[in-house]
Parts: sequence; structure tokens; C-alpha cells
Amino acid sequence: MAGVVLVLVGALWALQGLDIVRWPASSFMLGDTTWTRNGVVAAVVGAVLIWFARRR
Repeated sequence: MAGVVLVLVGALWALQGLDIVRWPASSFMLGDTTWTRNGVVAAVVGAVLIWFARRR
């Protein structure tokens, strides 16, 4: 479950950092490439957690 949440939140952060998703409109994350990097890292960690959970 945590892996899925990390993938979804990471994708949202990355898209906000790339200024693709503009929700919420007053977010400090919009257009900030730091959040793109943070989002990609979170999504990858989430994917790894899902992969490990599925291997069992």
C-alpha cells in the first residue's frame, strides 16, 4: 500500500514540478524542478517497494 501511495504522490510532485499539473493553483511546487526530482525519486522508491512486495 505504501508503494502505491509513493508512486502516486511522486507522480503528482513530478508533474507539478514540470508545471504540467497546476493543482492547487497557488502551490509553491509549480514550475520548481526540485519537486520534479523529488517526485521522481519518490515514485522510484514506491515502485521498488511494490516490486519487493510482489516477489514474496
